[in-house]
Amino acid sequence: MPRTRSLAWSELKIGVLTIAAIVIAAVLVFSLTGNRGFFWQRYILKTRFPNVAGLATGSPVRVAGKEVGSVRSVEFAGEQIDVTFDVNKTVRDKITDQSRATLGSVSLLGEGAVDITPSTQGTPIPEYGYVPASRPAPQLSDLTSTAGQGLDELNALLHDMRQGRGTVGKLVTDDQLYAELRRFVASANDVTRGIQQGRGTIGHLLRDPKAAQALEGSLANLETLTRQINSGQGSIGRLVKDEAFSRALTSATTNLETLTTKLNRGEGTAGKLLTDTALYNRLNTLTGRLDELLNRLNQGQGTAGQLLNNRELYENMNKTVADVRALIADIRKDPKKFLNVKVSIF
Repeated sequence: MPRTRSLAWSELKIGVLTIAAIVIAAVLVFSLTGNRGFFWQRYILKTRFPNVAGLATGSPVRVAGKEVGSVRSVEFAGEQIDVTFDVNKTVRDKITDQSRATLGSVSLLGEGAVDITPSTQGTPIPEYGYVPASRPAPQLSDLTSTAGQGLDELNALLHDMRQGRGTVGKLVTDDQLYAELRRFVASANDVTRGIQQGRGTIGHLLRDPKAAQALEGSLANLETLTRQINSGQGSIGRLVKDEAFSRALTSATTNLETLTTKLNRGEGTAGKLLTDTALYNRLNTLTGRLDELLNRLNQGQGTAGQLLNNRELYENMNKTVADVRALIADIRKDPKKFLNVKVSIF
């Protein structure tokens, strides 16, 4: 009997040690998996990517950079890839329909990861639901391709420069353009030297204190004028500050616009003159006839033309007028001398 009890106790010790080893192994597994939790603490979600370069089963799943799960499977779904992963239930309220899943990386070696942006504003995604995917971040291969395209464009640009194409290419290959550029630089140096020596308006302004003081005085006057305008002084100040004056100016502008509209419609004499072709032609004909009459008068044609241009005729008419005046004066002095009436009776 004692022997039997000893064997039972040995077996019991082995069982206790086995259970302790299992517990220790479970604790180690839990520690190694970090915040993923045990299988009953996780739930399954999915997302869909057009490309999952570097992503494989067991790749980490992160929310806001914190690892909360791992990828269970990566399978085709038509032309895209379905990624199934499990995450810890403690972040369920942070993975909603407002969250976005992107393809990240663990290191520069290309090991993939699923990164999820947290959002508590939306509705939590149920188990086996799809987390909306956003545009994947550029991969190292994309950067390499872009860099290759840039190098190709740079080589093409250098080739064009060697062929003398473009402004820089002409500058590199055209000796005449290079000489002109050198002359331009020399001229710019001469101008700069002249300014430093006080030549020209700018040089005079830089070297002469009186010119600088005059400029400061002009600026001061301009500042005073601006202050007066802001305070409503003068016509411009009234225009800026006085609402009544502004309304009057607006009314005058409106009246001018109305008048212009009436003229364009042909209303009134001026409007008819602007729009009536027949009236314009008649006026033009009358002007031509008036010009012809003035030309004839200047040439001495007709009585009026002779009167304007013939000096002798003018003097004769002047003398006749003087004689008529003298005759009238004599008649007034002695009417009987000129008015002699004789009456005879049979």
